[in-house]
Amino acid sequence: MLEAHRAALTGHCYRMLGSIADADDAVQETLVRAWRRLDRFEGRSALGTWLYRIATRVCLDALAGQKRRARPLDEPPGTVDGELVERPRRHWLEPVPDRRALPDEVDPVRKALLRESIRLAFVAALQRLPPKQRAALLLVEVLGFSAAEAAEALETSVAALNSALQRARATMADAAPAPAPPLTAEQVLLLDRYVEAFERYDVDGLAALVTEDVTFSMPPYALWLTGPDAVRAWLAGRGLGCRGSRLVPTAACGQPAFGQYRLGDDGRHRPWALVVLTLRGEAIADWVSFLDTEMLFPQFGLPAILPA
Repeated sequence: MLEAHRAALTGHCYRMLGSIADADDAVQETLVRAWRRLDRFEGRSALGTWLYRIATRVCLDALAGQKRRARPLDEPPGTVDGELVERPRRHWLEPVPDRRALPDEVDPVRKALLRESIRLAFVAALQRLPPKQRAALLLVEVLGFSAAEAAEALETSVAALNSALQRARATMADAAPAPAPPLTAEQVLLLDRYVEAFERYDVDGLAALVTEDVTFSMPPYALWLTGPDAVRAWLAGRGLGCRGSRLVPTAACGQPAFGQYRLGDDGRHRPWALVVLTLRGEAIADWVSFLDTEMLFPQFGLPAILPA
């Protein structure tokens, strides 16, 4: 009965924490607390609502004293020859597999809302909010709690809840991205061209697929680049080791994504990056290669090796 809510809880904890690994821990703690208190569940609200309240408290406890998770884009842009400064894993926002964070939804409007709420740029904007403001916004705007229900979950007054909501909405109005509609037929073809160009390692072809203000980053490195010329120079220079790679499609943060496997001397392809793309129109506006494959590939169910 509790396990049926795991995907919904994972999505909520991911939005709060910005990490799939931390979200997994929070969901497990939520289910343990719920199991221990099940005899005290009075049924005054739906079971899912009760579980969201517990999960929110677990996440707030986890966030106490922690710094917010960031993206390389939070730092000044670098250059193709810039220093590769590596930061600890807990510094960075992580991607989440769609299949882990999106419950089966019959209502297409709600399904679209949930997908929007796990997009990389949206979750990055959420991390700018203080934890209680973040929780208030998610409970009301994403999960559909009333102000009274959200106030009870956060153990505060309705007036304080509404004040936190007002501040959170003002921050998100400046930081949150515009909603992204479902992929068009043209965008599906764009992704096909991206895969074809990448696997042929056609640097000029890849640079032709990005916007003029494209951003390109590689967590855990702080360096990020902008513009097609910088992307082209990186791929043709320091990124040349990616020649011969293969891409396996997946979905992360409600966006197109690929497991990138680099060619080894033995002819096999091994994990190198989880690539998450943000599309704008018929071009790529943001290209993120998450290099922590040891943690991410098992989360996404991607194979540990591709045969020759």
